[in-house]
Amino acid sequence: MIKDILQHLYPYGICRTEQAVYLTFDDGPIPEVTPAVLDILKRYNVKATFFMVGENIDKHPDIYRQVVEAGHSVGNHTYNHLKGWNYSTREYMDNIEKFPVPSTLFRPPYGKATFRQRRLLTQKGYKIYLWDVLTRDYNPHRSPEAMLRTIKRQTRPGSIINFHDSVKSNQRMLQVLPSAIEWLQAQGYTLMPL
Repeated sequence: MIKDILQHLYPYGICRTEQAVYLTFDDGPIPEVTPAVLDILKRYNVKATFFMVGENIDKHPDIYRQVVEAGHSVGNHTYNHLKGWNYSTREYMDNIEKFPVPSTLFRPPYGKATFRQRRLLTQKGYKIYLWDVLTRDYNPHRSPEAMLRTIKRQTRPGSIINFHDSVKSNQRMLQVLPSAIEWLQAQGYTLMPL
């Protein structure tokens, strides 16, 4: 049902595919968080997709390189984490095109972009990826246990799971990530980058 609603709202977006489960991380690279995520992913031999904010890449190019050298994929999450609904199509596209590294993977911050923005992104060759499992790790009132319950309840083949490698998500996300990976692998899921 969530997939159907998202496909209706984002007809040009890709909500999920069917081959595997995909771990994604939004908002990095952040020196206090992203290296710890990389260590956990390496420990479990898992590859993921990092939807990065361009400004953060410019501030922390060494961490960006660590992500790429570890074999993870990188997607565009705008240069300044813009909510598309709050900007004209030109302003939004200029911000996206300011992204400092090449990538055709795109995730709109907050999952929000206008129809015209989504259509133009697709015409320019971007693949828009949303999620169907939102951990809400950014919520300070949400426990790692609640996040794991959400992952267990909502994940199915092809799910795209959304985490955040941001300072406000740091402790909760890093606590739940190993348990989430262990549970997903125990269920027989293959974890892959987009």
